[in-house]
Amino acid sequence: MNLFLLSHELCALLLGLLILLVDLWLPPSEKRKLGYAAAAGIGVLLIYSLVQFSVGTIGTQYAFGGMYVLDPLALFFKRFFLVATLIVMLMSVEFADRIEAGIAEYYALILFAMTGMMFAASANDFSTFFVSLELITVTFYVLTSFLRARLPSLEAGIKYLIIGALSSAFMIFGIALVFGTSGTLSFDKLAATLPQFAQNKIFLFGLLLVLVGLGFKISMVPFQIWAPDVYQGAPSPTTAFLAVGSKAAGFVLLLRVLFSAVPEVTKHWVALLMVLAGATILYGNLCAIPQRNVKRLLGYSSISHAGYLLLGISALSAAGQSAVLYYLSGYLFTVLAAFTVICLVMRQVESADVAELAGLHQRSPLLAGTMTLAMVSLAGIPPLAGFFGKFLLLKSVVEAGARNSGYYCLAFVALAGVVISLYYYFGIVRSIYWSKDAADLSAIPVSPSIKLALFGCIAGMLFIGIYPNPLVNWAGEAVKVLR
Repeated sequence: MNLFLLSHELCALLLGLLILLVDLWLPPSEKRKLGYAAAAGIGVLLIYSLVQFSVGTIGTQYAFGGMYVLDPLALFFKRFFLVATLIVMLMSVEFADRIEAGIAEYYALILFAMTGMMFAASANDFSTFFVSLELITVTFYVLTSFLRARLPSLEAGIKYLIIGALSSAFMIFGIALVFGTSGTLSFDKLAATLPQFAQNKIFLFGLLLVLVGLGFKISMVPFQIWAPDVYQGAPSPTTAFLAVGSKAAGFVLLLRVLFSAVPEVTKHWVALLMVLAGATILYGNLCAIPQRNVKRLLGYSSISHAGYLLLGISALSAAGQSAVLYYLSGYLFTVLAAFTVICLVMRQVESADVAELAGLHQRSPLLAGTMTLAMVSLAGIPPLAGFFGKFLLLKSVVEAGARNSGYYCLAFVALAGVVISLYYYFGIVRSIYWSKDAADLSAIPVSPSIKLALFGCIAGMLFIGIYPNPLVNWAGEAVKVLR
């Protein structure tokens, strides 16, 4: 086995263990700074990945007897997770004063979750698929309820634990049925022998249960019930990582299963995927309208964005698949920018009302501008990343309308969702600049590391939106490995 292929995961795992080891000798006053060391380590790993691995020459390489694959798609998502974790780690350092004990463990758990996400990007077998997903889920059980002295955090952790365990049960039962009928867990072998089982009802039921399990992870209707409560109660860095990292891990696994393992079955599920996408978009947007808690609102927003991402999957085309990767990249910078602002402005987990953003333009023009750009991008307004991401997804759906007129109805639903979202996204902008309810107009200090993270997110939103071609081409290369 070539351990070089696993260098991303091994380095992340060692970094997490090193953080825990160094924590034993540091005085309590210095432990917060471990987050900067962890962020620096992630940055070095990202640079190593960019220098050592080239998308054009990496090809497709296997480890663990074909259970693990390193290809352009895996490489795309590994770098995605590294960027996301770097920003979340800087956010966590800012949040550290609200964690009573165990801040080093918090940093380490973020790194272990990232390790699971990178393993998920390379899953080529249902065994690695399940183990990587469980590594992500179990770490988030702890991260979600880390503020154990506060009731909302504990409540979020319990809800995520119960729903996560239920989704894992569906998934493992589905995998058992798939293995029982096909005799293999390998995606490649499954695709090669798929014609023998494509009409087997037990096999199809097993795949459907796997889809149900992934539906919980990406907060797809009707398996989205956990998202608003968990987003509201969890610590802000955890919510941000859950919104970006966990969702992206779910989608890369969904792409692997649907287009690498069972592509012929996926073609017959087009109507199901279209209905799920449309229902998820409408549910998320309509339920977000009455929300006053910003984190809860973004929880419903994340449900709607899962629906938009499902547009690209339901299109059953390379254009749709690459649009998913592009959209996730823009979503990364947008959501992390929003949660960084929330982390600074809303100091208590229990309180995250929209009214707390009133007068933010006077307290910190940088935070106000960042939050405004994030809401504009999430709404899909040009020239930010969210606009071109939605454009690519809708384009893939409209192009698919030539073979199935139902895609035109799906495109109409997606456009309706965009229009609905304008109301609640711009409600936040209105509160920032025009609300008269500000109870506190004191300046909000912003540390250099958070300024770096904010400017990075702003640059990402603008660059990806104004110059989309480099990322579109990279995404196009990455999805070529899918069938």
